[in-house]
Amino acid sequence: MLMGKYQNSIDAKGRMIVPSKYREELGYRCVLTRGIDKCLYIYPMPQWEKFMEKLAALPTTDPNARAFVRHFYANAVECDIDKQGRMGIPQELRDYANIEKELVTVGLLDKIEIWSREEWTEAETIAELTPNDFAAKMAEYGI
Repeated sequence: MLMGKYQNSIDAKGRMIVPSKYREELGYRCVLTRGIDKCLYIYPMPQWEKFMEKLAALPTTDPNARAFVRHFYANAVECDIDKQGRMGIPQELRDYANIEKELVTVGLLDKIEIWSREEWTEAETIAELTPNDFAAKMAEYGI
């Protein structure tokens, strides 16, 4: 299970150091793609395969389903993690997520989100619930 939040930066060659807590789960190969909310997703290969199966089952006649599949597939790249724990992030994906230097990586069960520090701060502020709203959402979701 991928969990936790880490802050680091991207180097001049467009590489980030994958936090060591995530490397065991990822191995040396993973898939990087656009996420939702101006972030990127890193999937371990087994989780990407499960996700691909779900995407393949979507109806190709539905324009929203096609757009959803395109969002993830067209922007997906297989990435290698080197012996120093670094992984390159293509410029197009860095541009999408507004990643210039400082970033935040967040483990979310089966994937990792990569955020620019600025986008992360803004997303946290927007999504912050009051304690009462938080409790109401937990009840609504059956948690």
